[in-house]
Amino acid sequence: MSIPVILLTAKDAVDDRVAGLDAGADDYVTKPFAVSELLARSRAVLRRRGTLGQEGDLTCGPIRLSRTVRDAFCGETPLNLTGKEYELLEFFLCHKDQILTREQIFDRVWGFDSGAAITAVDVYVHHLRKKLAAGGADALLRTVRGIGYLLKGEANVQ
Repeated sequence: MSIPVILLTAKDAVDDRVAGLDAGADDYVTKPFAVSELLARSRAVLRRRGTLGQEGDLTCGPIRLSRTVRDAFCGETPLNLTGKEYELLEFFLCHKDQILTREQIFDRVWGFDSGAAITAVDVYVHHLRKKLAAGGADALLRTVRGIGYLLKGEANVQ
């Protein structure tokens, strides 16, 4: 998997920009910057990478997440996920076979400025497992002791 990188820095010399781009950055933004410009550059990088507006289904074994209607199924059984459970499952499906730390999950699903505690990750993983158990897929979501969680299986974007 390739992660888009935008360097946000106070170094504005041409040599610094060239070095940053040659090191693999997709874009280089210097301070001060307008937030609207940074967001537009982010959207442009994601469009070029083909990761913006992905609306295909994500699957992993019997689990299917439909991005177009924000719904999830285990086999033919609807999972009836809450908003956070949906975001959590989508994050796992996008990173299948990768160990995700609680911090990574928390930052992606709840955000840095959330008032929730990091233990919310464990609570929501528990809820998600209960819903996946209805379709016999709860074993795909594994705990990696002392680190975080792993969705094990063959996930595909259709």
